Amino acid sequence: MEIRLFQPQDVPQIAQLFHDTVRSINLGDYTLEQVQAWAPDDIYFRDWEQICATRFTYVAVTQVGTSLEEIPIATTPINQTQEIIIGFGELEVNGHIDCFYCHRDYQRCGVGGSLYRAIELKAKELGIDHLYTEASITARPFFLRQGFTTIQAQEVTVRGCHFRNYTMAKNLE
Repeated sequence: MEIRLFQPQDVPQIAQLFHDTVRSINLGDYTLEQVQAWAPDDIYFRDWEQICATRFTYVAVTQVGTSLEEIPIATTPINQTQEIIIGFGELEVNGHIDCFYCHRDYQRCGVGGSLYRAIELKAKELGIDHLYTEASITARPFFLRQGFTTIQAQEVTVRGCHFRNYTMAKNLE
């Protein structure tokens, strides 16, 4: 696994990762109606490229080998690797962590911790003295393990659907 900054060609994988993760992992804490509002059918409901490019967006990538033996083209290599995104997180210059998601197939295996460490390191480099986020019920335990404290529970509305999440913060000094 490698952590690197966002590149424009990452958009399709990031949009799909967000959609699939919310629609599967977050179903443990939210209703079907809530996850469908949170991650609508149109995976490009937000301008992923513009938003990710204007923040410090880190992506976790891994290489997956694909066998191309069945393709009968002499110039095609027998094996090639494909970079897949297994997580991403966005840091704004004010210390806000916005989107922070790990691929549904890569939960609880160090992806989130690695992404978070990269974000915290960048925040310190920028002189940011505290981080904050609005964590879902699902993500709250992760942020608690990273040293965040819960400020308050809140009710938010997304596309007409009401959700509970938590404002959380961490002092970096």
